[in-house]
Amino acid sequence: MSGITVLVRRLPHGQGLPAPHPKSALAAGADLPAAVPDGETLMLAPGARALVPTGFALAIPAGYEGQVRPRSGLAANHGITVLNAPGTVDADYRGEVKVVLVNHGEAPFAITRGMRIAQLVIAAVTVATFVEAEDLPGTERGSGGFGSTGA
Repeated sequence: MSGITVLVRRLPHGQGLPAPHPKSALAAGADLPAAVPDGETLMLAPGARALVPTGFALAIPAGYEGQVRPRSGLAANHGITVLNAPGTVDADYRGEVKVVLVNHGEAPFAITRGMRIAQLVIAAVTVATFVEAEDLPGTERGSGGFGSTGA
């Protein structure tokens, strides 16, 4: 299995946190930690959302993106998910990776320093060229919207 190299810059408030890395040889994603201040707790009330810092910036190679995805355990056990899932980290972005978490659960959720809050998957990107056209080729579905295929 071949891979790519993603440069990781640790920010000052990311000191002491584990850098993103896959937890097993075949894992698709790398866990992202919460870089909340040491000794502090970010409480996420039911229905609330928060932009949580990770303490890291990345240099994703051209032709790739970082997809910020929910962690299944947080979603299943607490109703915590990534609000804009998957969030996209573009290859030309060099700022801190932050995660928009939302609490769909029934209880407040405590986010503490180093907690694994999301996972990052590096994926290839196909660059599209958009061309304006007077008409589009027809299809069986046509312009049918949500639920138009019977689902």
